[in-house]
Amino acid sequence: MSIQDPVGTSLLNKDFMVGYLDALSLVERLHRLLLDVIKDEFERVGVLEINAVQALLLFNIGDHEATAGELKSRGYYQGSNVSYNLKKLVEMGYMHHQRCEIDRRSVRVRLTEKGRHIRKVVAELFARQADGLRDKGVLGEDGISEITVSLKRMERYWADQIRYIY
Repeated sequence: MSIQDPVGTSLLNKDFMVGYLDALSLVERLHRLLLDVIKDEFERVGVLEINAVQALLLFNIGDHEATAGELKSRGYYQGSNVSYNLKKLVEMGYMHHQRCEIDRRSVRVRLTEKGRHIRKVVAELFARQADGLRDKGVLGEDGISEITVSLKRMERYWADQIRYIY
């Protein structure tokens, strides 16, 4: 029998719970910081028309064609968020859109030359950051691999929770 605190966490697991909550908070902060880093880069190079979320969307689509549903199913974006941003990117000329032949309700998107330019800016930013992390000794090959493996395991656990618990 374990001793419980008022919220039901075993006192023996309290340190793990504190670490877990700290990790959750860190994931949120890192995502916001990533968006700020992209925003700052765009201000530096004079790209003020699109926001960081839209830039990440362009980066993630890359050389592929996709539908909003496919982007949502990959887990990158929430429903209304991706639809709104795709619409704006098409209106601003960063993406082409075309109705699917089979399902006329579905729209496939791909990057225009303008969109590929933004993707290149983001890719170069990420390459500089990766070099900086390695060159300054912040993370080496083993460190980045360990973080990636751990985050993928959390992703898999959370996905299983959604599929099988709820």
